Amino acid sequence: MKIIEGFMVTLERNKPYVAMIFIQFVYSGMALLSKAAISKGMSPYVFVVYRQAFATLALSPFAYFDSKHATPLSCNLLCKLFLVSLVGLTASSNLYYVSINYTTATFAAAATNTVPAITFIMAVLIRVESISIKRIHGVAKILGSIISLVGAITLALVKGPSLHYMIPENQKYISQSLTMVHSKGDSVKGSLMMLSGNTSWSLWLILQGFIVKQYPAKFRLITIQCFFSFIQSAILAAAMERNLSAWRLGWDIHLLAVAYCGVIVTGICYWLQVCAIESKGPVFTAMFTPLSLIITATISSLLWKEPLYWGSIGGTILLVIGLYSLLWGKNKESAKVENHEEGQPKQETRLECIIQN
Repeated sequence: MKIIEGFMVTLERNKPYVAMIFIQFVYSGMALLSKAAISKGMSPYVFVVYRQAFATLALSPFAYFDSKHATPLSCNLLCKLFLVSLVGLTASSNLYYVSINYTTATFAAAATNTVPAITFIMAVLIRVESISIKRIHGVAKILGSIISLVGAITLALVKGPSLHYMIPENQKYISQSLTMVHSKGDSVKGSLMMLSGNTSWSLWLILQGFIVKQYPAKFRLITIQCFFSFIQSAILAAAMERNLSAWRLGWDIHLLAVAYCGVIVTGICYWLQVCAIESKGPVFTAMFTPLSLIITATISSLLWKEPLYWGSIGGTILLVIGLYSLLWGKNKESAKVENHEEGQPKQETRLECIIQN
């Protein structure tokens, strides 16, 4: 009994760590399953429609009970949510799933590590984030952003020789459709589209900080945006996919992938991330992002025989170094702000004024 009690106490104390490790496994599954579904012929535009539909249904029960922070929805706020959904959820999701057809699941997981750096650069440009080059944390944030961008460019444009695995002859063509080789032009196009999707997602993250001040009911907020994204994506998919057979779902990898991404990724992981952020902060959650890359690369190499290239490895290393440099600088800056600037009135940025009006 004492062993069991000790185990439960340890588990309770380390819940945020367990939750974040679980989330990274889930995100790895998202990259792997979505790559498999689209490689098997599913339209990426239709994929986004079904994912947002499943996400809306999964979040609706939580949104129904999230009433203590709910405020009346004005027409002005609904218009803002519609535009934010278009910029963030719809644009980033469609770019992600179209580009994954030209890249690999490993690249998709690696490209996710550019989001903190892109978000930081955009926040600086619109004066939401500040930089102090006279302090070590400011230099760390700048260097981290530059290293991350260099890593992203290396990952997108530099391939280099491949790493050869000891693969038996009778397994060399297993899951060939999942590891099909694209031309260099297609690979570059897919990489740029993936980075564009991450840029759109970064802008969405910044805008959420302003929107949530006007509508604090977080679950209702994300549910409404998923619903708007579902409508927008359906219109886009109807224009891009005229073949009705492309919309058919069977009991196969297509249904599994969209249900997994909509219900587990958007529904369950959203809950877990909110809990982890509340207990440990956003920097803690971002530190686990490279774990998803390691898991995805390992599973892709072993299960699908997906090749790894030295250029991709070098770019990934730069991405991870830049990410942790940026997070370290941000963490140090946050600590200094809490110690020395607590209680000072916060000046509204120009973007905040625009969003609120």
